Amino acid sequence: MMSAPADLRNAASGTGKLSPGEIHDTTVAIPPMPDYNGRILAYTATAAIIVTGVLQGVFEQQLLWVVAGALIWPHLAHLLTRRTFLRRSPRIRQKMLFLDCIVGGAFIGLIGLIAIPSVSVVLMLMFSCLIVGGIRQWLFGTALMSASLAASAATLGVADNLQSPLLTSIIAVASTGAYICVTAYYSHQQARALLLAKTQIQNQREQSITLSHKLSKYLSPQVWQSIFTGERDVRLETQRKKLAVFFSDIKGFTELSEEMEPEALTELLNHYFNGMSEVALRYGGTIDKFVGDSIMVFFGDPTSRGQREDAFACVSMAIDMRKQMKIMRQKWRSQGIKTPLEIRMGISTGYTTVGNFGAENRMDYTIIGKEVNLASRLESLAEAGEILVSYETFSLIKDRIMCRDKGEITVKGFGKPVAIYEVVDFRRDMGPHRSFLEHEHSGFAMYLDSDKITERERKAVLAALEDAADRLRQEEDSE
Repeated sequence: MMSAPADLRNAASGTGKLSPGEIHDTTVAIPPMPDYNGRILAYTATAAIIVTGVLQGVFEQQLLWVVAGALIWPHLAHLLTRRTFLRRSPRIRQKMLFLDCIVGGAFIGLIGLIAIPSVSVVLMLMFSCLIVGGIRQWLFGTALMSASLAASAATLGVADNLQSPLLTSIIAVASTGAYICVTAYYSHQQARALLLAKTQIQNQREQSITLSHKLSKYLSPQVWQSIFTGERDVRLETQRKKLAVFFSDIKGFTELSEEMEPEALTELLNHYFNGMSEVALRYGGTIDKFVGDSIMVFFGDPTSRGQREDAFACVSMAIDMRKQMKIMRQKWRSQGIKTPLEIRMGISTGYTTVGNFGAENRMDYTIIGKEVNLASRLESLAEAGEILVSYETFSLIKDRIMCRDKGEITVKGFGKPVAIYEVVDFRRDMGPHRSFLEHEHSGFAMYLDSDKITERERKAVLAALEDAADRLRQEEDSE
């Protein structure tokens, strides 16, 4: 006469130990109480009430035919909802429960509203409505049951005595209690299974996030983000785009590698890469790769701010890297590394082919084209601490960055000689009002970037400079 709790058949996946390329899933089985079993239980309980009532003379003999209907209806309902077109009907479970409420209301009117059996049927129906569809189902179910009950009672009338014998009342209460207890048990099991599934899904999510963060170390943040947000598919595809391409390496690194132990050299190189990577990411560059002591970065993919801004960001990054290198060199000197390491850089702007190259099972997100070769050639031609840029790059940045003409060079792949320029500095930092100052001598090094100093740090810097000046004056006077 009513439906059981929702048949939760969807299993939740949990995860075991994560390994590259594989996630071991475990399935959490949610013990369901299908509508079919619940309806059999409810209608069997109703049949038991009818038989007891007839035997005790509470109900008329003709109600025994209702027993046959109560025992047949669950199977018929199951056949209709699983074997006919009704199985495709949306919310079929709720609709069948509404039909149960109508049948239940008619049955209560049929027995003349005798109290205990009627209350038992009402309790089973209302409990099922709340379990299956919540308050909304309960309200609609109550309305349909009340309408059916009113129509049935108006047609057949109300019993003279609304009280039932003790045995009939006991059977009615026991049947209702059994239905509610069994239904509640399955609901509890489902709730526990759902809680376990939720916990396992949360664990899987946390492990997936941890794994994705580990994998992100092997990709540029822009590329990693575009993949994990679904903006970019992981497949072999490329496109032509105008990019600003940057190459750099450390002049003097080969000589240093012959002097230092591999462990110390590795630590120095990692410190260098870490500092330069932070600068590149701060300016929005896509770090392509590290090769030996070289770094390759490009601007304009997967995100672009426009050709002019991409070129400006690339050159700005190079200038900042040059400053960062001076600070690093002072730190290395304090650690006993006396070889004067210098960075040299080359930048070119133009159309390249960018995307995923390689095989279906092993891809590399990179760029190819003559502009890449030009940037690499400019880097190899640059002197220590020098930034060389192509004419295309110069034309995009010349209004904000001071450059010096360096003539022309011949590059393989280019039909004509290529004009190149040396980056001097930001125009805003030229002259007496520049924000960055540097002085380096034996026993003394100073790198001042006034734009990055806070008010509190400014006082500390002034105090340190005054202390250093006083000490130098005292030594000069003592001489």
